[in-house]
Amino acid sequence: MAEKTILNFHGLEVRVADEATNGIIDILNHTIQGSEGGLRFSLQNAATRIREYGKHIRFLSLYRKNKITGTCGACFRLTGTGNMQYHTTYIRYLAFHPVYQSSTDWKKKENRSGSKAEQAEDSFKRRTLDILSKPSLLDYPEIKDTDKHIMYAFVESMNERSKNLVHQAGFEYIRSFLTVAFSRFSPKTDNRVSKLKASDYGKMRTILKDHYRDHSFFHLNNFFPETCYALEENGQIAAAVSAVPGQYKIYDMPGIWGWVIMKVLPRMPYFKRLFQPGLFRYLVFDYIYCLPGREELLAPLFETACASEGFNTALTWMDDRTDFYDKLRTEVKMGALNRMLNAKPGLVYARFINFTEADKESFYNAPAYVSGYDMT
Repeated sequence: MAEKTILNFHGLEVRVADEATNGIIDILNHTIQGSEGGLRFSLQNAATRIREYGKHIRFLSLYRKNKITGTCGACFRLTGTGNMQYHTTYIRYLAFHPVYQSSTDWKKKENRSGSKAEQAEDSFKRRTLDILSKPSLLDYPEIKDTDKHIMYAFVESMNERSKNLVHQAGFEYIRSFLTVAFSRFSPKTDNRVSKLKASDYGKMRTILKDHYRDHSFFHLNNFFPETCYALEENGQIAAAVSAVPGQYKIYDMPGIWGWVIMKVLPRMPYFKRLFQPGLFRYLVFDYIYCLPGREELLAPLFETACASEGFNTALTWMDDRTDFYDKLRTEVKMGALNRMLNAKPGLVYARFINFTEADKESFYNAPAYVSGYDMT
């Protein structure tokens, strides 16, 4: 599918494309994510991630006089199991020129009238946001207008503009999650850990589906078994993790510990191995698994992955109302960086299309799977 216009209004256009044009890549590379007072960073590997999404990503882009002024990605997938299994679209890569970003006082603006030009612009914004209630416009053959469908996004709790944008688009807050860091100054390998054997690829998929069976939005689209490390005991996979390199350029972190991490750690002999804001290199830990009650195996598993890949730090993201998150935080020695990290919660927002209130209830009660791959 070539890039095509789906909304045209007085020189403003919304176009959908099934690949990232040069203009899309350029605007993503120059957009600082986050908000004032919170974590502010830019992605350093957007082009690579987009290629790996393959045919499962579309881009909705805003053009003014044929010049791109904003874009967002829409990743299609089948997520969940049982009564939470639906076709879903994950919204990411929000990058807009400041003129088109949602104002933090949008509720006040809704209650007052402006000039005709302002009213026209507001009308265009409204019509643009309405597209997010019509996933069939993304031209995925699996999506039908009458089907149940979920659009969802992960939003930083301090990012008021993004929260206001998804609110205006009809998204509802359903869950929260936190960033967890793992670090070692000099990571060592454990001889119980090795790359997942090719003969175990299918078995690992089955294990993960069972382990995350009660999570909403769980999927295996981003599971690349060749990136997986496994710890075996008695011929059994006792723990496993997918480890994929990622990198940010970080401009600001909130709070006292944020100042310490940004200004002090990079100058300290050992701590600078863990964090360099100019190019923060880390592993993305995804699809974490261990046998129930064997959480102590995760530390040697994580450390071996770091040592083998040549990293000192890894990040993962977890629903903060799960037993697994509590055990990871309290029973696994995650390292110095995690003790200093004072990350603000991330929020899971969803727009339920053709759902009844009863259909939605399980999504509020079930833990959400937060794909680290989708966060980087």
